[in-house]
Amino acid sequence: MTDPGDLQKQAEELQKQADELKRQAEAAMRKAQEAAAGAAAAAPAAPAAPTTPESADGPLTQADIDKIKAGYGFTDTSLELGALLNGEPLPDAQIRIPLGMLNRHGLIAGATGTGKTRTLQAIVEQLSANGVSVFAADIKGDLSGVLVDGEPSDKLLARTKAIGQDWSPAHFPTEVFSLGGKGKGVPIRATVAGFGPLLLARVLGLNEVQESSLGLVFHYAEEKGLALLDLEDLRAVLQYLTSPEGKAELAGIGGISPATAGVILRELVSFAATGAEAFFGEPEIDTAEFLRQAPDGRGIISLLEVPGVADQPQLYSTFLMWLLADLYNGLPEVGDAPKPKLVFFLDEAHLLFTDASKEFITQITQTVRLIRSKGVGVFFITQSPKDVHEDVLAQLGSRVQHALRAFTPDDAKALRATVSTYPKSGYDLESVLTSLGTGEAIVTVMNESGAPTPVAWTRMRAPQSSMTTAPESAIDGVISASPLFEKYGTPIDRESAGEILTAKLNAAAEKAQAEADAKAQAKQHAADAKQNAAAQKEAARQAKARQTQAEQIGKTAVKVLTSRTTQTVLKGVLDGIFGTRRR
Repeated sequence: MTDPGDLQKQAEELQKQADELKRQAEAAMRKAQEAAAGAAAAAPAAPAAPTTPESADGPLTQADIDKIKAGYGFTDTSLELGALLNGEPLPDAQIRIPLGMLNRHGLIAGATGTGKTRTLQAIVEQLSANGVSVFAADIKGDLSGVLVDGEPSDKLLARTKAIGQDWSPAHFPTEVFSLGGKGKGVPIRATVAGFGPLLLARVLGLNEVQESSLGLVFHYAEEKGLALLDLEDLRAVLQYLTSPEGKAELAGIGGISPATAGVILRELVSFAATGAEAFFGEPEIDTAEFLRQAPDGRGIISLLEVPGVADQPQLYSTFLMWLLADLYNGLPEVGDAPKPKLVFFLDEAHLLFTDASKEFITQITQTVRLIRSKGVGVFFITQSPKDVHEDVLAQLGSRVQHALRAFTPDDAKALRATVSTYPKSGYDLESVLTSLGTGEAIVTVMNESGAPTPVAWTRMRAPQSSMTTAPESAIDGVISASPLFEKYGTPIDRESAGEILTAKLNAAAEKAQAEADAKAQAKQHAADAKQNAAAQKEAARQAKARQTQAEQIGKTAVKVLTSRTTQTVLKGVLDGIFGTRRR
């Protein structure tokens, strides 16, 4: 049980931290006010107040505001993120991101309920409008609203007017996908061979030794021409290698013990029992389908429905990594294109890094580093930047940071670490990041030259499409009209490793059974022959015994007869001698 005294100490520590944050915020506010007052006193004859509204409560000076405005004054096509906030929004100080920098990757972070999804939605809409395709995982169904027009309201219009956004309702061309057909949408499947041993080892929860062994199993299957299309194929290979028929081949692979192969097989069976069979097989999705455009030139938004992520988080995150890796392997090099071909939004990014092996982290890092040359940008969406591995975080050029929470010492440490990654600014970021309102964020992106822009406290743009889940009828209509459903909707089960090895094992089993039957029959014949020989021997013995007995009886009879004759003759002789014979 926790000591009440410890709880009291923790509470006091948290209160001290809160007081310190408040003190820093007040100090920053006073500093800004003094600077503003000093500037006004030094220039009493200034001709007129600036056209940019400026709140006395804002932390920035006019010089800071001008610097930020200049930093985001791009000449190339850009996406609008929102308006600079300095106590009040400044509609003539628009915060943007150059379209050509979207393939330099980015991060959208913030605690639950701070507006991450709406920021994501607004960016997705503008990408589509600029002819850039989008792929995004829709974990809660929140993004499905892009299918239908947004609903205006007085509050919404007042907010958008304040930030200089000319809002009007709109909807966007969308394709709905589902993992393995679980949920609504065009099924996304992968062959086991395409998924590969590294990613499969992660979803199976294998250790490094087992992961290496699984790689050798994949290599064996490739060498033997055994197509690994679904989990049944891999299971058949493992069953074969651990069977009496395959033990010699298992020994020939090298580095795999029967015990390790058995462990992998058991994990695979357990994995399949969770329903994961549906995610693997044919037809395998061609990830180039995500780069399509609508007839009107807008980029198609591909939404992946992923119900039940909490039940299989590693499968979800690893599958998204496979999609990204497959895009990298399949797309040609384009260099620094004026705009990306595709922007890939990876929601719940922390799931990708949780309990990840060193090899898996290396693959993520390399894919993110290299895929920009294929015209693909990647945005990670998560609650805190610390959820993303540092090697990956270092490659994210644009960052939209919504509010962070600092309820615990660990939270406070993470907050300080986050602040340390931002360029120097006129903000007390430790204070600002914990006080941002919903729909507000701290933004810094890469400018047209690839340098970071000034840090800007931004009131974010509102989506033009619906900010609620799309009606089921609208989703069903998109799916039924999809040209991809006929192509990917029905599973294909062609001959592969499972059928080949099952037939081989069945033939071996039949041969073994036939040999066993022949051996049993021969044994039975031998037993019958032995029994017959024993019977014949017993009959001969009995015949001989009967013969011996007959001979013995004969001898006895002769002996008796001889004895009686002798007695008669002797008696006659005696009678003759002694005159006793009757006359």
